[in-house]
Amino acid sequence: MPTKVFIDLDKEKQDRIIDAAINEFAEYGYENSSTNRIVKTCGISKGSLFKYFENKEELYFYLIDTISVQMASETLPDLEKLPKDLFDRVVEYSATEISWYVANPVKGKFIISVASETGTAIGKKIISRYGEKSTDIYESLLKDIDMSGLHGSRKEVTDILRWVLKGFNADYLSSLSNDYIDIEKVKKDYIKQLKSHLKVLKSGL
Repeated sequence: MPTKVFIDLDKEKQDRIIDAAINEFAEYGYENSSTNRIVKTCGISKGSLFKYFENKEELYFYLIDTISVQMASETLPDLEKLPKDLFDRVVEYSATEISWYVANPVKGKFIISVASETGTAIGKKIISRYGEKSTDIYESLLKDIDMSGLHGSRKEVTDILRWVLKGFNADYLSSLSNDYIDIEKVKKDYIKQLKSHLKVLKSGL
C-alpha cells in the first residue's frame, strides 16, 4: 500500500506516477518491468518512488487493487436487469466488460498481464491474495440461474465459463489494433464472435 507521503501528494503528481507504473507493468509484466523506467517517465527520483511505496511489489499490488475497484464499479451489472438465460446473461455482461477494456486499453492490458502471471513467483502471491475474489463476479452472475438442465455442478459450470471467457477476451483484445476507437463497432463484433463460441460450448464439444 502507498505511504502517507504518497497520499499527501497532489493528485496530478499521483496520477503521473500511477500512469507511468501502469504503462510499465502492462508493457513488460511484473518481472521485466523497471522502476528505473517508471521514475524516468514520470520525472521523479528512484528514492522518491520508494518513499511512496515500500518496494516494487507494493506498487504492483496497489495498482491491481486500484484498477480492479475502478473496473468493478464501472462494469458491475444490475443482476435484476440481466436475462435469466445463462448464456444470454454471460453475453450481456461480457459485452459490458469488453467495452471497459476497449475504453481503457492500457489498464485492460495491465489486468490481462496480471492474469497471465500464472506459475511465476508473483503469480503465486496474486493467487494467494486474490484467488477467491477472481470467481466472485461469475458466481454472482450465476447465483439465480436455473442450472437443472446443465451437466456439472454450479462450481464446475462457473469455472468453465470463467476459463473460456478469460481466454476468449485475452485473444480478442490482442487481435485489436492499438488505435481502435469505435467501441460500439468492437462491441458488436465481440458479441457476434462470443455467441458463436458459446453456441459450440452450449451444444457440447
